Amino acid sequence: MIVMIKGNVGYPITLDPTVWIFDDRKVELEHAFIEKEEGETSTSIFHKPPVNRSISKMEGEEYLKNSYVIPLHDFLNNAEPKKDAREIEFIKSSGENEKISLEDAKNGYLLFSLEGKPLFEDGPVHFYDKDGSNKDNPIKFIKEIHVH
Repeated sequence: MIVMIKGNVGYPITLDPTVWIFDDRKVELEHAFIEKEEGETSTSIFHKPPVNRSISKMEGEEYLKNSYVIPLHDFLNNAEPKKDAREIEFIKSSGENEKISLEDAKNGYLLFSLEGKPLFEDGPVHFYDKDGSNKDNPIKFIKEIHVH
């Protein structure tokens, strides 16, 4: 259940969505598309993942019942798309690949856990636009992210 980012990048990388449940950058799906209220202090959600942080029993129980997304931004930046890169093609196991702009991809989320379970049947990840416009119809069956 890995996802490759490759193509017009400086560094092809391999992503393992099964470990993201321990990543502080994850966001509950139902909170991902809610705009922060004006005046609320904002900290960047694009920070480094924790190192050797243990989780409480209560957190572990929450992880097993909630759905989570993670911003695609950091992963794409780590792959270092080349200056002429303009779009992303989601290579899908269903064979019906989809393209979006690189900028839209950087602003989107990858769903990796649905009700506490990995996306075995139509995953390993789904892509959601930042504004939630495709919330009812995300891009599914993503097995590779190819930068063009």
